[in-house]
Amino acid sequence: MDVRFLGGAHEVGRVGILAELNGSSLLFDYGMTPGEPPAYPEQAPPVECLFLSHGHLDHSGMAPWLSGRYNVPIFSTSVTQEIARILFSDSLKIARCNGYPFPYSDRDVEEAERNFLSVDPAERITIGDMEISCHSAGHIPGSLMFKEENAGVLVACDLNTIDSRLVNGAEPVSCDTLLMEGTYAGQNHPPRRELERQFLDTVDDVVARGGTAIIPAFAVGRTQEVAMLLADSGHEVWLDGMGSRMGEIFLQHPSYLRSPKELKKALDNVHLVYSRKGKRMAMNGDVIVTTSGMLNGGPVLGYADNIRDDPNSAIIITGYQVEGTNGEQLLETGELSLYGVKRPVNAEVFFYDFSAHAGHDELREFARDCQPERVVLFHSDNPEPLAAELRDFAAEVIVPENGDQLSL
Repeated sequence: MDVRFLGGAHEVGRVGILAELNGSSLLFDYGMTPGEPPAYPEQAPPVECLFLSHGHLDHSGMAPWLSGRYNVPIFSTSVTQEIARILFSDSLKIARCNGYPFPYSDRDVEEAERNFLSVDPAERITIGDMEISCHSAGHIPGSLMFKEENAGVLVACDLNTIDSRLVNGAEPVSCDTLLMEGTYAGQNHPPRRELERQFLDTVDDVVARGGTAIIPAFAVGRTQEVAMLLADSGHEVWLDGMGSRMGEIFLQHPSYLRSPKELKKALDNVHLVYSRKGKRMAMNGDVIVTTSGMLNGGPVLGYADNIRDDPNSAIIITGYQVEGTNGEQLLETGELSLYGVKRPVNAEVFFYDFSAHAGHDELREFARDCQPERVVLFHSDNPEPLAAELRDFAAEVIVPENGDQLSL
């Protein structure tokens, strides 16, 4: 099987993996790196279909472009489809509001929706001479890994091997060649339960001193997990942004959740912000969980502006901050870009690494347990620390660049 990286090789984001075997061709993911404007992968040639690992934009965001040009089927889980539909339309809306050109239209989004075909873990799909099996990736509800059975190639675009409150971790899949993300190559996550305890202690401290805890969180996955963590905290928790809608979608697909009952309890216990009046009421509460997770837009900016001069309040960041984002700037410099102007933040700033990606040691052990002869490490801006350890048991470890073509 020949593979070419259209994006997402020696970088985090805009994943696009073109695969060809005996005249058949398909894509594993086709995303964009969100930004103003976003960064896009190389233009894809005509393909027979797209396999979508999950709905996050850096993996799914260019699916409407692909549909608009080639009218191809898009295989993913039903929950991924619902998430992607919302994010596609939201991306268009943001582009129009900010006045930058965008590579597809509402019509392309509608075409993508018509082209969705549902698959589930353990299902197999035949595309020409390729037979693709699906496996749970443990990243967010509905996320998948794909194995091309004839060539023995497993594609793990985003994965997590530990059980979170939201989903169960991924299990290894035997393969000859493993294409594996390396977002956290060289970095380990702290033990999850200890991290949760520290996070809740920080929230308790902020509320006890009369402050407001602002928690930026990704709408898909992180918002729901944070809400579950706070469910028994005793604090008045408000939820603003797209996270509540995503939570309702998850609840409509309970087979992809570790505990639908616990998620429902968490969402029932929060107060939802629907209006400007709701935003004012939220500021009188204890905790606000809100998008966007990297503080690049959304309602979080208004809340952050309100509390930035209050030393009793805090902004508690809960996930990976891409270089150049507002969240990364806040962590590095203590400043936020608010409405085009950099402002100092005198409220406390905390970072808790609630990642939905496997850490360095987990990636290494997952790869070892898959027993591959060859590992291709992508979706990483610092792959070498992990690549060095993978060479202890894999005969070949490849770290490609965008545009590289590999024969596997």
